[in-house]
Amino acid sequence: MNSGHDLGGMQGFGPVQPEPLKPVFHADWEGKALALTLAMAASGKWNLDKSRHARESLPPPQYLTSSYYQIWLAALEKLMVSEGLVTPDEMDAGQQKVPPIDVKGVLKAEMVPKVLKDGGPCDRPVETTARFKEGDKVRVKNFHPKGHTRAPRYVRGHLGTVECVNGSFVYPDTNAHDQGEHPDWVYTVRFDAKELWGEDARAGDSVMADLWESYLEQA
Repeated sequence: MNSGHDLGGMQGFGPVQPEPLKPVFHADWEGKALALTLAMAASGKWNLDKSRHARESLPPPQYLTSSYYQIWLAALEKLMVSEGLVTPDEMDAGQQKVPPIDVKGVLKAEMVPKVLKDGGPCDRPVETTARFKEGDKVRVKNFHPKGHTRAPRYVRGHLGTVECVNGSFVYPDTNAHDQGEHPDWVYTVRFDAKELWGEDARAGDSVMADLWESYLEQA
């Protein structure tokens, strides 16, 4: 979706300032926010793409003025309410007021190391063959979905070259909205910086983006 989260190529937000790897968390509550997000994901009430969409669909003023884990917490609250795990009144009061509902899974402490190690693989087999191959010229479709997508706004409508065929993976645009996984081929596409940013871009620079086949058309 086109919203405040999609900042690629936008100006006026200041330079990107990478931080050192440590400390991992700026405050104790950030670690707890991560733990809560992992624990609640084990409930099986939503998938990774749905959780991403919950973050992206926060109101832009809230998103742009929140820290990384503040965004995670706000999205988690939104998901828990929408999936019936907690009521708005309970969220406001910080107390349980209605009986809990059953969930598919519970993340226990002894399971955490394996869960973090294994992650959540999203590669899936498909019956079709890849439409594009390395070296093909492609154009990203110019589209503006109201729902979730992994096609950055700044590459839409632009020409690029397929650098790698990565395999087939869950299609996030449908998976985020409970419309099925619909696995699709994914490609690494290289874009010349001048193609994306115009003549002001530095010659020789390029940008790589991993894009699903449904986002692309033959150039």
